[in-house]
Amino acid sequence: MSTTRHLVNRQRRLATVAAERTAAPERAPAAPQEPDAEAAVKDAPAGESADSDGSDAPENSEDKDAAAADGRSTKAPRTTGLRERLPVVLCALTVLLGALAAWAFGSAADLRDDPSRQNTALTDIARTSEVKGQIADAVGAVFSYNYAAPERSEEAAAGHLVGKAVQQHKDMLAQVRAQGQKQKLVLTTTVTDSGVELLDGDRARLLIFADQSNTRTGASDETTYAAAMFAVDAVRRGGTWRISSIDTFTR
Repeated sequence: MSTTRHLVNRQRRLATVAAERTAAPERAPAAPQEPDAEAAVKDAPAGESADSDGSDAPENSEDKDAAAADGRSTKAPRTTGLRERLPVVLCALTVLLGALAAWAFGSAADLRDDPSRQNTALTDIARTSEVKGQIADAVGAVFSYNYAAPERSEEAAAGHLVGKAVQQHKDMLAQVRAQGQKQKLVLTTTVTDSGVELLDGDRARLLIFADQSNTRTGASDETTYAAAMFAVDAVRRGGTWRISSIDTFTR
């Protein structure tokens, strides 16, 4: 009996459960839960806000083109300013280089024209000694006079003087020749020292130091002495140095 009762009760429970499943409506699926805001903030990567969605993260092509255009617009004034200044800078450099070239050319010309650069008296010892010796002899000959042989003075002038020195010598000794025979004058000139100021090829200029003695041999002998300093210009002709100009430093 007990067994039969148990079986009956089991069948009743199974039938009740089956009836409940058939009568009950299907359960709706659980709605997805909204994410917690605080959790979203914590889970969001650095540099992004929790409320940012996928549309804000990448920039579209239009935004990128606008940003590139802004970058070019900010750089354009610098490039334009550099291009505007470049011709001015090049013009200034051209003027500077031209001035430098003119200065260098002028300096070179000054060096070429500087007498000290052409003065070989500082380097050509042999030529310097030659001109000094020959001009010293010429000065002694043309500025000496003997009333007993006046032709010697004329011959010396013809052999040692050229150019305007010929007339200068005549003017300087005119009084001596005029009084020579009457006072029986004997004029002797001796070069004591000389210096070559300029020696340039066949041209030279010398400073002459000389002693002069003037003796009158008439009724009573009388001798006077004097020192002289003057400059002469000389030229070399036919291997001989001749006096071309006499400078007594007087106007």
